[in-house]
Amino acid sequence: MSEANFPPCPECGSEYTYEMDPLLVCPECGHEWNPAIPAEDENEAPAIKDSVGNVLADGDSVTVVKTLKVKGASQPIKAGTTVRNIRLIDAVDGHDIDARVEGFGQMKLKSSIVKKI
Repeated sequence: MSEANFPPCPECGSEYTYEMDPLLVCPECGHEWNPAIPAEDENEAPAIKDSVGNVLADGDSVTVVKTLKVKGASQPIKAGTTVRNIRLIDAVDGHDIDARVEGFGQMKLKSSIVKKI
């Protein structure tokens, strides 16, 4: 029986990985992965998606999908309001979009309440 040289587990670093076609398996932590697919860069931020699963990018235009109450404002942001030239930011309390909303000014929005145009 020949011994194969498999890479260590990317999750726990265990050297006791084994092959279970087409995956590699770690017996210590139970992690399974496909060595043919490169692992995501840990420094790369995960993609931010809108309410229907479209990937958002800086500069996109979006539509608000539900009416939003705004603290200190007399009127809400109505569903269907278009927000242009969004900027993606690191999430703060779930708010991962920074944008200027017409009539309201600069504010942070959640990607779960917008839809890409």
